[in-house]
Amino acid sequence: MESLLQHFRKDEQQFIEQVSGWIVDVEDRYSPKLTDFLDPRERFIVQSVLGSSDILMAASGTFEGAERQRVLLYPSYYEPQSEDFQITLFELKYPVRFVTLKHPDILGSLMSVGLGRGKFGDIRIEGERIQFAVADEVSQYLQTNFTAAAKVKVQLKEVEDPSNLLTTTEEWVEESFTVSSMRLDTVISSVYNISRQKAAALVHGGKVKVNWTVMEHPSFELHESDMISSRGFGRVKVGEIEGRTKKDKIRLQIGRLDTSK
Repeated sequence: MESLLQHFRKDEQQFIEQVSGWIVDVEDRYSPKLTDFLDPRERFIVQSVLGSSDILMAASGTFEGAERQRVLLYPSYYEPQSEDFQITLFELKYPVRFVTLKHPDILGSLMSVGLGRGKFGDIRIEGERIQFAVADEVSQYLQTNFTAAAKVKVQLKEVEDPSNLLTTTEEWVEESFTVSSMRLDTVISSVYNISRQKAAALVHGGKVKVNWTVMEHPSFELHESDMISSRGFGRVKVGEIEGRTKKDKIRLQIGRLDTSK
């Protein structure tokens, strides 16, 4: 465990220990373990902790290309089925003529009913249609308690036919960069083609998120699979670190969200 922890940040150690506990449960009980919805970084950690373990991993968020997915850890004898992920899809019914609801409106309203972020998957918006994924165990609670968003009344209708799912997906473009370090301000300076000072100002101003959490420390060390979101500059994710140049610079693959379509 110590050799594994040294490859991750201190603030991730608690989650790593939680994952280790899940694996022990699966090994001891020889039966599957289902998690809440995890973001890509968390799933990367789960896969890393599994390593060469005999325990296997599958993930689903129901939507095609879902960013947030529930993970099923299971022994080798088990064959996962789609129903094992226990996900309910809802479509939001609201007065479309009088209001335009956006992603933050929906997420904020969902969180306001007293449930943790891990109980909700992706929120998809296509025109006036809004759909989102939730864990089965909270679906009934939501139908009763989630009655408003952005001060308008809403209703939830379960989406039972997979052909009715919104299929909006994100497309990423891979680019290569050479950076002097994996500091947050250094990487976003290079990726967004702005000065190091401006990059640091963005971070200090609370305008940069790493893995969906506001990060206000320019010296924060980035790792592979980290997601970076900067207000006004879009989203990028850290891909593979490909080694160093002769001048000891880091060769880095970056995925940039394609907003041209």
